[in-house]
Amino acid sequence: MSRPRRPRRLRFDGWIAGLGTASGTRIVLGHWPRSPFGPFSDVMVERPDGERLLLAPTREVADFVGGTYVFDRVLVVPVDVRVADETWSVLAGPLDLRFTTGRRGLLGLLLCAVPGVLARRPAWCALTSLPARLLLPGVRTRGSAGAGRREWYGARDLRPVRAVSAVFEGVDLGAVAPVRPPVRFGFGSVPRQPSLTRVTTTVEPAPGEAPWRGYPAAGG
Repeated sequence: MSRPRRPRRLRFDGWIAGLGTASGTRIVLGHWPRSPFGPFSDVMVERPDGERLLLAPTREVADFVGGTYVFDRVLVVPVDVRVADETWSVLAGPLDLRFTTGRRGLLGLLLCAVPGVLARRPAWCALTSLPARLLLPGVRTRGSAGAGRREWYGARDLRPVRAVSAVFEGVDLGAVAPVRPPVRFGFGSVPRQPSLTRVTTTVEPAPGEAPWRGYPAAGG
């Protein structure tokens, strides 16, 4: 009997911001100008007590992201992201977030030299897996996601986050802090030091997984 054929891989091009706060709440913003769902943003929040929350703009995005990562609660709410120079402003349901990025360090400059066509290749993500673990503890560039899917991250830029202002459910979360303990949404965390990463994320659905409505094929 032949094995089920894996659906073609799906690509998401954009930015991931990983932030810690003095309150112990950690926040991961995904901002995706190019994706199988069109442009969208989503936010993952892990509370000090370990509760993991997804804020997603549509039910379709919530179902996909909620099936790829692990959450205790999922809310479908408008997610609005605005960027002005080095300042990012995010409104997502109960979350009001603003953060400011700083100058690239050496690693950021090196990542900027990675061509986009290379960052999209899973083989490149596999090659950079060990250096990523050594340079950025907790970060993984490939792994098994939820629902039998596989995932690869190809980074193309890295900037530090210098300042954060965040209010969640009316409570001020405090100043920027390291992402500690690591977030537990998937097989890896974001960098310990708050940062903004430009990334191409490639997701391979599980064997035999039915195509999602509107998915364009991303190729092999």
